[in-house]
Amino acid sequence: MKSTLRAGLCIVSVLLIVALAGCTAQSAPSASKGPITVRVGYFPNITHSQALVGLARGDFQQALGSNVKMEATAFNAGPSVIEALFANQIDISYIGPNPAINGYIKSNGEALRIVAGATSGGASFVVRPGANIAKPEDLAGKKLASPQLGNTQDVALRAYLAEHGLKVAEKGGNVQVIPIDNPQILDLFRQGQIDGAWVPEPWAARLIVDGGGKLFLDERDLWPNGEFVTAHIIVSTQFLKQHPDLVKAFLRAHVQVTQWEQQNPDQAKQLVNDEIKRLTGKALANEVIDSAWSRLRITYDPISASLVKSAQGAFEAGFIKEKPDLSNIYDLKLLNEVLKEKGLQPVK
Repeated sequence: MKSTLRAGLCIVSVLLIVALAGCTAQSAPSASKGPITVRVGYFPNITHSQALVGLARGDFQQALGSNVKMEATAFNAGPSVIEALFANQIDISYIGPNPAINGYIKSNGEALRIVAGATSGGASFVVRPGANIAKPEDLAGKKLASPQLGNTQDVALRAYLAEHGLKVAEKGGNVQVIPIDNPQILDLFRQGQIDGAWVPEPWAARLIVDGGGKLFLDERDLWPNGEFVTAHIIVSTQFLKQHPDLVKAFLRAHVQVTQWEQQNPDQAKQLVNDEIKRLTGKALANEVIDSAWSRLRITYDPISASLVKSAQGAFEAGFIKEKPDLSNIYDLKLLNEVLKEKGLQPVK
């Protein structure tokens, strides 16, 4: 009788242990199952301010947890990010709209998803006063620059030229568009070797303040209510499927940083400037960062309506061979879950 009772108690104990172990395994996020590396891309630009702030303050690392190692890589422009994502070298990145569109289409909609917005506005067309450019027709015969072939500002510049009846040199026209790194754009601008450039902040402000340039066009003037996506967050589709908990944790930190920047603009500008100095070796003048900050809006809303026009511009510039179907490019489920947790309105 005692043996039977002991055996029964042993069986119950084993079952309890198994049940508890099962509950623990079921509730544990993938971040706690073992060390994992999350590889994040971003640019040392004001339009990627949440990346700069979140990495500097440790918001992302804290949200992801101690079992996650973060590897952050600074890029110059979007196409390089897409190449890295295709090569499985990054998982999450801040990026402009056109490279994201291009990567989505080239992979037949398989490689990436847009999961949140980051910045609205913050891109401008700046010209040299000596180039005598006062209206669109004056751009004929000029040399203009953009950060990289096929990046967001490159597409915007080519679309603007086409809308005003101007052709780029490679299409038989007389306007030269030279894709080149942002720091080199400033050097060439100062030397008088280019007549203008369509660039993101803080480079537009630097062309004005440091290069003596003139604001020819604030891109906000081309969009309804002055709202258009300059930067958003993409995630590798594979990583999103395998680690939705980590993506959600990253987005939770992103929203937190966005709110902090909105509420503390002076502190945010200082921290962003400190990070730009660390990454590029030189801080921005206060006049530059104040000017740049005034032309953008920090947000987590992807402003999805503006993406369609960006895609059309890329198609007309020849970077996309067919009219794009972007019906599945967004996956905002996790972002909206985070917003609901914080009592904020969901985004569409």
